[in-house]
Amino acid sequence: MNKVFPFTAIVGQEKMKKALILNAINPKIGGVLIRGEKGTAKSTAVRALADLLPEIEVVENCPFNCTIDGDLCDICRENIKKGNLKTVKRKMKVVDLPIGCTEDRVIGTLDIERAIKEGVKALEPGILAEANGNILYIDEVNLLDDHIVDILLDVAAMGWNIIEREGIKIRHPSRFILVGTMNPEEGELRPQILDRFGLMVDVEGLEDVKDRVEVVKRVEKFNRDPEGFYKKFEEEQNKLRKKIENGRKILKDVIIKDDLLELIARICIELNIPTSRADITVARTAKAIAAFNGRTYVNIDDIKEACELALPHRMRRKPFEPPQLNHERINEIIEDFKNRNDPGNKDSEKDLKKNSSESVEVESTESRGHEGDKRDREGEGDRGEGYRDIQGGKDREDEKGSSERVFDAKGGIDPRNILKVKLRDDTLRNFQGRHVDSLSRRGRYVSYRIPKGKVRDIALDATIKASAPCQRSRLEKSRKDVKLIIKEEDIREKVRKKKILTNILFVVDASGSMGVMKRMEAVKGTILSILMDAYQKRNRVGMIAFRGKDAEIILPFTSSVELAEKCLRDIPTGGRTPLSKAFLKSYEVIKSAIRRDPNIIPIVIFISDFKPNVAVGKDYLEEIYQVCEKFVEDGINVILIDTEADSFVKIGIGKKIGEKFGFPYYHIDKLTSESILALLQ
Repeated sequence: MNKVFPFTAIVGQEKMKKALILNAINPKIGGVLIRGEKGTAKSTAVRALADLLPEIEVVENCPFNCTIDGDLCDICRENIKKGNLKTVKRKMKVVDLPIGCTEDRVIGTLDIERAIKEGVKALEPGILAEANGNILYIDEVNLLDDHIVDILLDVAAMGWNIIEREGIKIRHPSRFILVGTMNPEEGELRPQILDRFGLMVDVEGLEDVKDRVEVVKRVEKFNRDPEGFYKKFEEEQNKLRKKIENGRKILKDVIIKDDLLELIARICIELNIPTSRADITVARTAKAIAAFNGRTYVNIDDIKEACELALPHRMRRKPFEPPQLNHERINEIIEDFKNRNDPGNKDSEKDLKKNSSESVEVESTESRGHEGDKRDREGEGDRGEGYRDIQGGKDREDEKGSSERVFDAKGGIDPRNILKVKLRDDTLRNFQGRHVDSLSRRGRYVSYRIPKGKVRDIALDATIKASAPCQRSRLEKSRKDVKLIIKEEDIREKVRKKKILTNILFVVDASGSMGVMKRMEAVKGTILSILMDAYQKRNRVGMIAFRGKDAEIILPFTSSVELAEKCLRDIPTGGRTPLSKAFLKSYEVIKSAIRRDPNIIPIVIFISDFKPNVAVGKDYLEEIYQVCEKFVEDGINVILIDTEADSFVKIGIGKKIGEKFGFPYYHIDKLTSESILALLQ
């Protein structure tokens, strides 16, 4: 019984399905990143793809799953020389990579069992060996540790995995179809990692009523009778399977003319895409499209479709802007190309083969791509109108027709100075969102070392590994009935790293007084500057707005600063100033975050004119002081940004709070003209 939902039964999401198919035809494209909310058939499509792929011939009992038509590991090469290389056929499968996996589990490590039993150093293959010739699937790739992602993408580009452990070094082929899925609301990937994925597709929920009804019907039918449901789509599955098989066969014969390669290069240059990896990926994708359609030549339509899949995530963009492609500009470039070159988009395959001597094959020599030139690195590129709106402070109409202007924060605030805080171990650091060595037993176990002095955190696996080669001789000499003998020189200590996660809670005054003299514009500009820093450091941000009679959470803590920017854009102003409620609410929210993760750096940033006129009890200032005492007791970092306008009558409550409790205090006007020095030292 086939329990996998049929690929051809998936309703809609054609772009996602096409990207997966193209990678199945040519894995050298570099995989596909699928972005979208939960429930958009991402995982379903990935697992369904394996059913469409052909059987592959692998070397029998090879620990690295070497395929007979690909590269071979050293063991298989030796067996070829001896003439005893046996092969078997098997279906391709989906290999899952867990979010919490270690580097040893991914790459491979010393086989402890063999080391103890046989006294020899041998390697235990990792996930990259299992993935060879298969589909490597990473769900929630944006939550995977960056160094693990780097390893995976390096291996995907080179096609080889190199293992160096305990004096052993071995390399084995690891060629797979890489598929990553993610929900952008849970955090973004670094641009450097985005560029390493060949294709990227954004998927959204279906908006057509009939399509959504059809999804429900098909899922219910599949759950009731998986085998019967599959049979209904068996003919479509077979047709698509044969089409993919044919595409894989003729791919090597597909040619792409020089002038079309020039078109690809021109598009990438005009869109201000710096790396040549983009050009290579577009060319490979275009060839796969041609092969999928049964052609041995590439035409302009293939290139246009390839650009839509290979370029959006490589476009230079402003933080908070989703990856998107300038289709209008691409069409202009293509039309200009047609007018100037008349490349013969309708040429027959026969005509193109006549000119094959002038054509080139895109080889894998550029597996890592070029770093590209440094041209126009400080220009804004082709970012669309949204970029100019944010940077230039351009007026724009919102959905309700009221005008909203975003303050130009360029060159004003240095968030690195504002966000200088003390960690709970009293070590002063500028938050960089990176891993730091942990002196406690908390943190991710990344490696081991020979201990100096008292051992605080023994690395049992490394200790056993170090002792394993000596076990046979030790046990032979020992008269005791033991299974394992460990000596002092075998002891290894764990090296742990912990990621310093920062939760930044913005507490924004949205009362009526903030609308005077355009104070809210300056507030939004200030927050935007800090959000840009948060975007780069992958901080988590949350937002509270207070106005009228209450303070409310308008954005729970999230790694998606894009959502924060959207919430910021839509904050209205009006009503009274419940300042004491804002302090109390912010304490409750940040304290809850600390309970969930005690290792975070909590930062609460108040942006207000600090003119309260709504109290919970009788004395609003006393209420604020009581909450501030809790902030200090719990080691919560508080930053005060005062928006009170200079006037003859100035209350100065914000400054009083800062002086009384030692909170860093800044006036918003000075943030745009002075270099800010942190006070928490």
